[in-house]
Amino acid sequence: MDFDLNEEQRLLKDSIDGLLTDAYDFESRKKYMKEKGGWSQAVWGKLAEQGLLGLPFAEADGGFGGGGVETMIVMEALGKALVLEPYLATVVIGGGFLRHAGTDAQKAAHVPGIVDGSKTLAFAQLEKNSRYDLFDVATTAKKKGDGWVIDGEKFVVLNGENADTLIVTARTKGGRRDTTGVGVFLVPANAKGVTKKSYPTQDGLHAADITLTGVEVGADAAIGNPDDSLALIERVVDEGRVALCAEAVGLMDESLKTTVEYIKTRKQFGVAIGSFQSLQHRASDMFVAAEQARSMSMFATMAGDFADARERSNAIAAAKVQIGKSLKFVGQQAIQLHGGIGMTMEAKIGHYFKRLTMIENTFGDTDYHQRRVADGGGLI
Repeated sequence: MDFDLNEEQRLLKDSIDGLLTDAYDFESRKKYMKEKGGWSQAVWGKLAEQGLLGLPFAEADGGFGGGGVETMIVMEALGKALVLEPYLATVVIGGGFLRHAGTDAQKAAHVPGIVDGSKTLAFAQLEKNSRYDLFDVATTAKKKGDGWVIDGEKFVVLNGENADTLIVTARTKGGRRDTTGVGVFLVPANAKGVTKKSYPTQDGLHAADITLTGVEVGADAAIGNPDDSLALIERVVDEGRVALCAEAVGLMDESLKTTVEYIKTRKQFGVAIGSFQSLQHRASDMFVAAEQARSMSMFATMAGDFADARERSNAIAAAKVQIGKSLKFVGQQAIQLHGGIGMTMEAKIGHYFKRLTMIENTFGDTDYHQRRVADGGGLI
C-alpha cells in the first residue's frame, strides 16, 4: 500500500507548515491565549485565506473537496504548532454534521461563513452524568408548533464562548439512556435562553458550560432525523477522534524533537546528558512509540471511509487506544528528560504534554476505547 502523499497533498503540507512557522511560534501562542475566546482571529483569517477552513467541504458547497488524508495533514500541523484556533470544533465536527446530514438550506446558511472564517461552531454534547456515552442525553427538545423548545445543560463545550452557532444534542423522546430519540439541532449562540459560563482548560484552550432554558428554534434547526440521529453523531464523533489522533501525532513529533534538542545541549558532569546511553535508549523508545501512533493514525484515517459502521468504529477505537498509550509514554518521558524545567509554564514541552493529556480524554479515554474494541466497536 502506498502511503506517500501525492503532489497536491505535499503542497498542502508545505503550505500549512510554512504558515504556522511564520505565525505560530511559542511566544505568539502565549499572546493569542490572552485574546477574546483564547485564540487569534487574525490567524483564523489566514487559515481561511489559504482555503484550509473549506478543505473538507464539497466544491458544490463552496469548499475544496478534500478527504480524510487532507484533514490528517492539517491536524498534524496544528498539533506541532500547538494551535489554539477552533479547527476541530468548527471544521471537523461542526462541518461534519453539515456535510453528512445538512439540508441544502442549512449548508447555504452556514458553510460559506465557515469557509471565509466569519463563523465558528461548537458541539454541545457532554452532560453532567453522560461520561463518554453519546446516547446518554437528558437535554430535551419538545415540539412547539413546527419548531422545537430546548431545555438542558451542556458542559465543557470547546469554543462555546466564541461560537456563533451551537450544535446541540437533545432528546425528542424516550428515556435518558435510550439509543433512539436523540436529535441534533442548530442553535444560534445568542438565542434567548442561552447562558454561558466560560473558562480556560488545562491545555490553554477555552470551553464553556452552557444552559439552555426554553430556547425556541424553528423546524429547520434539526440536522437529520430528530428522532434517530445517534448513528450520525457516532459518525461525526469518529471523524473527530481521527482528527485528534492526527493532532496527537504532530504533538508527539514536536515533543520528541524538542526533547532530543534539549538533551543534546543540557550538560551534567561536564558533558551533554544526551551522551548517556540510558537516555539515548529512552529517546529511541519515544521514537518507536511515536511511529506506532503515526501508523495507527493513518489506519484510522483510512477507516473513516469504511462503509460498515461497526468496522469503522472498531478500527478508530483501536487507533485511539494505541494513540492514548503512545502519547502518555512520549509525554511523560519528555517531561522526565527535561527535568524540573519541564513542569514550568515557560517551557514549551509542558504545554505539549497538557494538550496530549487532554486529547487522551476527549471523546473517550484509552480504557473506554479498549472496552469498545473488546466489544467489537461498541456500536449499539
